[in-house]
Amino acid sequence: MTPFASPVRDIRFVLEELLEHGSLALPGFEEASPDLVEAVLEEAARLAGEVWAPLNASGDHQGCTRRDDGGVTVPEGFAEAYRAYAEGGWNGIGVSEALGGQGLPEVVASAVQEMLHGANMALGLCPMLTAGAIEALAHHGSDAQKATYLPKLVEGTWTGTMNLTEPQAGSDLSRVRTRALPQEDGSYRLFGQKIYITWGEHDAVENIIHLVLARKPDAPEGNKGISLFLVPKFLVNADGSLGERNDVTCASIEHKLGIHGSPTCTLSFGEGEGAIGYLVGEEGRGLNHMFTMMNEARHKVGIQGIGVAERACQHAFAYALERTQGRSPRSGRSDCTISDHLDVRRMLLSMRARTDALRALALYCAAQLDLARHAADEGERAAAQARVDVLIPVVKAFSTDQAVEIASLGIQVHGGMGFIEETGAAQLLRDARIAPIYEGTNGIQALDLAGRKLQRDGGAALEDLIDQVEATAAALQANSEHAALGESLAGGAADLRAAMAVVLEAGADPESGADAVQAYATPFLNLAGHVLCAWQMGRAALAASAAIANGRDEPGRPDPFYQAKQQSADYAIRQWLPVGRAQRAVIEAGMVSLAAFDAAAQ
Repeated sequence: MTPFASPVRDIRFVLEELLEHGSLALPGFEEASPDLVEAVLEEAARLAGEVWAPLNASGDHQGCTRRDDGGVTVPEGFAEAYRAYAEGGWNGIGVSEALGGQGLPEVVASAVQEMLHGANMALGLCPMLTAGAIEALAHHGSDAQKATYLPKLVEGTWTGTMNLTEPQAGSDLSRVRTRALPQEDGSYRLFGQKIYITWGEHDAVENIIHLVLARKPDAPEGNKGISLFLVPKFLVNADGSLGERNDVTCASIEHKLGIHGSPTCTLSFGEGEGAIGYLVGEEGRGLNHMFTMMNEARHKVGIQGIGVAERACQHAFAYALERTQGRSPRSGRSDCTISDHLDVRRMLLSMRARTDALRALALYCAAQLDLARHAADEGERAAAQARVDVLIPVVKAFSTDQAVEIASLGIQVHGGMGFIEETGAAQLLRDARIAPIYEGTNGIQALDLAGRKLQRDGGAALEDLIDQVEATAAALQANSEHAALGESLAGGAADLRAAMAVVLEAGADPESGADAVQAYATPFLNLAGHVLCAWQMGRAALAASAAIANGRDEPGRPDPFYQAKQQSADYAIRQWLPVGRAQRAVIEAGMVSLAAFDAAAQ
C-alpha cells in the first residue's frame, strides 16, 4: 500500500486562510498560537505516517481474535501504536485542561483525528469512542464519577464504548430490553446483550468503561424508560486501583466486510450475578444523555470518512503517476502514464476536489463547535450551536457517502489491479463502507436534518448558512477571474433555498407531513451537502487568488498548491455542484412513486 502522508498543507490552508485561526481568539485558548498549532499538526502527521499507517494493511489481513477466555487480541502492533498515541497526550488534545486535557480547540483536534483515521481507520475508532465517553461523562456524570473515570479516560489509560444496539433494537432504541436492577448500595445489576460494540473488548489498555442504555424494572415503555449506566470491565476500588472483573463478557466478535483491525463485539451483561453499573445523569433520560456522546461521534465519523477519502486520493494519484499505458492525448507519446488520459484526470480531480471540500466543511463545523462552547457572547454561542445542529448530520452523512464514492473511484483508477487486494485500494472501499451505517444511518441523518432540525426553527439556521453562501457567490461574481464560479454557486444557493421551502411546507401538513419529510430527506441532505461544500471551495478560490496576488509564492513562479486549489474549486463548483443541484428537481417531482410503491408486489 502507498505510504500515507497527512495533508498538513491543506489542513493549514483551511485553518489559517479560510478560518483565519478564529478559534484561537476565543476565551480559553490564550496560550495557543498558530506556531503551536503548526507544531501539533506536524507531530500528529509523524505519528500517523510513521506509527499508525504501516499497520493499516497488516491489521486488515490479521484481524482480531477472540480467545477462549473471552478476551480479544488485536492485530500485531495495534496495542503498541495505541499506547504511543496515549503516551503522547493525543487522547486529551481537545479536552479542557480542567479535566486533564491539552485544552486545544476542537478544530485542531478534528484535524488530528482526520490524520489518524486516514492512517488507520480501524485503530482510530478506539479513541473516537473514548472521546464520546469523555464528552458524555463530562456533561452528565456525577462528581464522583468524573473524579474516578475521567482522568484515566482522558489520558487514554482506559478506553470507552457506547452500548446502544440490541438484536431486536437497531435504530429504534425504544425497544431496548437490557435490564438494570437497583441494589441497596445505590449501584445496579445489568442483564442483557448488546451487539456491534466497537472496541468492546481488547488487550490494548487495562480497563474499558462501557456506557450502556438499559431499563429499570419499573421503567415505562418507550424512550422515556431508558437510562444510561456506566459499567466498567474491571471494578474500580476506592483508591483508584482496579478490583475484580465485572460480569460483562465478549460473547463473540463479528466477521465484517472491512475495519478488520477493529474488534466489533457482542457483549453479554450479567451471565452470572449481573454486571455492576452506576446510573449516569437523570433516570429516564439515558437517550438524551447518550446523544451527547453520539453527536460527538457523528461529527468524527464524518471526519473519519474524509481521512479515508484522503488516503484513497493519495493511493490513486501514486498509481496513476507510475502506471504507463496508451498514447498521451497531449504529446502523442505511446509510453505515457495513465495520469495523462483525460478520463483518469477527471477521476483524480474529482477525488481531490471533493476531499478538499469535505475537509473544509467539516473543519468549519468544528470551528462553530468552538464558538458554541467558548464565545464570550451568549447570542453568538447560541447562533453557532444552531449552525452546528444543522451541519453535523450533513458532515456525517454527506462526507461518508462521498468517501465511499471516492474510494470506489480509487479502485477504478487502478483498473483491474484495484480489484486485487494486494494493491490496498480495495481495503479503503471496504473500510469506508461502514461509515454511512453506524452512529445513525445516513437516512436517519437526513431525517434529522429535514425533520427535526429544519422544522424546529423553521429553517432559520440553514437560512443563515445560505445567506453566507450567497455572500461568497457575490464576492466571486465581483471577481472577473471567478465570475462563472459565482454564478454557479448562486444558482446552487437558490436551489437549496427553494428546496427548503418545499420541505418546510410539506412537513407542516398535519396529515402527510411526516411521510413527506421521509420522502424528501435524503435528496435534501444531498443538495445541502453539495451546496455547502461548493461554498467552501468558493471561499478557497478567493483565498488562493488573494495569496497569489499578494505574492505569497515566488515571483514569476505561482505556488502549485494555490494553482491546484483553484483547479479544485473550479471543478467542485462548475462540474460537481450541478450533480447536487439536480436534487431540487427530485424534490419538486413529489413523492407519488414512493407512496405507491409496494415492495411485496415486485
